[in-house]
Amino acid sequence: MKASHRQARKRPIVMALLAVLLPTAIICTAQALGPADSSASAVPVPVNLEHTAAPPAQPQAWRQPLAEEAVKPLPASFDLAAIESQAEQLTWGNRVPGISMAIVQGGQILSARGYGVTDVSNPEPVDAHTVFRLASLSKAFAGTMAGLLVEDGTLRWDSRIVDYVPDFALRDPAATQALTVADVLSHRVGLPYNAFDRDVEANADYHTLTRRLANAPLTCHPGQCYAYQNVAFSLIGDVVFAASGNFYEQAVDRRILKPLGMNDASLGLHGIMGSTRWARPHVRSRNGWAALNPKPTYYRVAPAAGVNASAADMAQWLLAQTGHRPDVLSRPLLATLHAPLVSTPGELRSGWRRERLNAAGYALGWRVFDYRGHTVVFHAGAVQGYRGLLALLPERDLGVSISWNGESPLPSGLLPTVIDAALGLPSDDSWLDVAPLTPELLQAQRPAGAPLPSGISSHRALTAPP
Repeated sequence: MKASHRQARKRPIVMALLAVLLPTAIICTAQALGPADSSASAVPVPVNLEHTAAPPAQPQAWRQPLAEEAVKPLPASFDLAAIESQAEQLTWGNRVPGISMAIVQGGQILSARGYGVTDVSNPEPVDAHTVFRLASLSKAFAGTMAGLLVEDGTLRWDSRIVDYVPDFALRDPAATQALTVADVLSHRVGLPYNAFDRDVEANADYHTLTRRLANAPLTCHPGQCYAYQNVAFSLIGDVVFAASGNFYEQAVDRRILKPLGMNDASLGLHGIMGSTRWARPHVRSRNGWAALNPKPTYYRVAPAAGVNASAADMAQWLLAQTGHRPDVLSRPLLATLHAPLVSTPGELRSGWRRERLNAAGYALGWRVFDYRGHTVVFHAGAVQGYRGLLALLPERDLGVSISWNGESPLPSGLLPTVIDAALGLPSDDSWLDVAPLTPELLQAQRPAGAPLPSGISSHRALTAPP
C-alpha cells in the first residue's frame, strides 16, 4: 500500500515533466535528430524511467546530449590491470574457455584483449582479433543501421512496416497498419514475449515465421506495451532492404563495419566460420566443457542476432557509440538511439541488476538503465555456447564489451565490477569468483602452460582513427 502511495505521488511529477518537454519535440524524423553539437558528448542525460504511463509514440528530440563539462574523469582508484587480471582469472580452471574484452574511455582504447582459449579440444589462445558471436548485441547494429537511413531521409522512425513489407500482417488489420519502424526496434509490437523463438530454435525458416505472425495473439496495440522479440525485431532487415536496395548484411557491412574499421567483423554463420581465428561455442558436459559447431538458427534472424566481432572490432564500435566517430555516427543520431521509449521493469529482478538498478527502459536496439542514479546504456546477448554484455557509461565517457564462449553466468559479474570501478562505488566481491591482483597471484595461480593474454596493450592508449 505504501508503494502505491509513493507511485501516486511520483506520477504527477513525471507527467508534468513530460508536459514541459514534449511540446519542444520535433515530431518529424530525420528530424528528431537536430543539429550536431561538437562540444557535447553523444549520450543522453539521465531520465526517470519509472511510471511512464504515456511514453512518446516515436523517437523525439527532447533529450539533449550530455554537456562536455558534465563528463567526469575516471577516479584515481580505477585499476585497469586489476580488471584485466579478473578477466584472465575467469578462464582459469573450469570457469569459461575464453573471454574477449574491450574497454574505451575518452575516445581512447584502454584495452582490447583476449584471454583463455578458442576451443578446449584444440586450444589456441584468444587474442584481440579472435571473433566471437555477439547474439543479441547485434540489435544495436540494427537500430543504428535504421538510424543511418533516417538521417539519409530514405526512412522515418514512424514509417509503417507494411509500407516496406507489403505481405506483412498481424492478427488485427488495424495493428498491421499501425506498426512502425520505432515500434519494432523498441519491442513494442504488441506480441507475447519471444514470439516463435522456439520455432527459431527448431531451425524454422525466417520467412515462414514472419507469416505466422498473422496468427499470433496480440497483447496490446503496437506502441503501447513492451515484449522482447527476435522474429518480429528482424522485420527491420526487410525494411532496410526495401528502403536502401541493399540486403541487410551488405548494408551493415558497407555503412557500419567497413567505415569503423571493424575488420574482423562479419554477419552470419559463414562469416564466423570463415574468420581467420574464431572462438567455438562450448556447453557443459560430464567431463567439463565440450566444444560445438555454431548453430545456424539465430543467424536466420540476422538483425536480432547475426553479428560476429572481435575485441578489436568492439573497441571501434564502442568508440563510435560513445560519440568519437562522428564521421560515421553523428552525435544527434546517437542521442536518439540511446533514448528510452518504454519502461521495462522486468530487468530489475535478478542478479546484479536487482542490486544496482533503480529503473530500466528500452530504446532503439539498446536497454537504458538507471544504475544507482547514473545512466547506463546496455545490452546482453546469449545463444548456444556464447554470452556477451555491453555497456556505455555516459558520465565517464566509458564503454565496455565482454564476450565469452561458454554457457556460464560467471563472467556477467565482470561488467558491474567495471561500472562500479568507473563510478567509484564500492565493489561487490560476490559477483566474481576471482582474487585481487597481486604479483604473487600472477606467478602462482596461472595454470601451467596457460597462454598469456594477447592483444592491444592495455598500457598504450590508442586514439580513434580520423
